[in-house]
Amino acid sequence: MSKLLITISREYGSGGLLVGQELAEALGLPCYDKKLLTIAAEKSGFSEEMLRQAESRATNSLLYSLATSLGVGAFGPDTLSLYDKLYLAQFDVIRQMADEGSCVIVGRCADYVLRAYENCYHFFLHAPLEDRMERATKEYGENPNNIKSTVLKHDKARANYYYHYTSQKWGDAKLYDLSLNTSRTGVDGAVKMLLHYLETIHAV
Repeated sequence: MSKLLITISREYGSGGLLVGQELAEALGLPCYDKKLLTIAAEKSGFSEEMLRQAESRATNSLLYSLATSLGVGAFGPDTLSLYDKLYLAQFDVIRQMADEGSCVIVGRCADYVLRAYENCYHFFLHAPLEDRMERATKEYGENPNNIKSTVLKHDKARANYYYHYTSQKWGDAKLYDLSLNTSRTGVDGAVKMLLHYLETIHAV
């Protein structure tokens, strides 16, 4: 099988990480999500905890939201924030993983980072809000009392982060090879559909 690169973007609570992990297992490939933080920390010299905190603050702060809404994302090297340095560290790691071999990468703007790579397929997973609220409560352990705002906050953070570093709209169907409603398919069904797509297009 020739090199195969897969990126998974997902709404919070859609089960995207599970789909990515099961798809990677079915294909015998490594799956990278938060592991990228560990690798980026080792290469950048920042502690992993510092990178994790910076990422959380970057995607949840009011100033970050204001900056992204105004399209403020291009700074010179002397004015790079810790958030931007984190993104660049992850950018380098994502491309390194892709250069080394086939893999599945969940989130991290990987679809944008690898946009010019051959044999790279981009998938977006979504689901109705009510179903995502239920998954986030039962499977992720989120507080059910404010679950709607929690899910929407995560989605907004991902959309802001994506726009800030790509100037593109997160979830726009034109950016992906295939978009799936996981409430229709379930996790296992989504994996089967993605495998069928890859078998058809890539002959895995």
